[in-house]
Amino acid sequence: MVANRGEEVWPAKAACRGPHAVVFFPPSHAERKDERIARERAAKEICRPCPVRQECLDYAIRIREAHGIWGGLSEAERKQIIDGEITTPRAAASA
Repeated sequence: MVANRGEEVWPAKAACRGPHAVVFFPPSHAERKDERIARERAAKEICRPCPVRQECLDYAIRIREAHGIWGGLSEAERKQIIDGEITTPRAAASA
């Protein structure tokens, strides 16, 4: 697959594609903490074996994506990397 003018090609290979993608972003209504934790856990389980997980995470950090689970990390976990509080995704996932 060849990218055209800077287009990202990794999304086509992402494990999150399809109807279950809804778990990667908060719902439009208020979400209880336990619901958020369960939703994020489900999304991270989908990310775990994803063949393009690192590309996804790199993209989210590069564009400073403020919402959702990307590359197996939440908004708060990615912010720790961006802010230099931690240096590796593994450290973010265990924080």
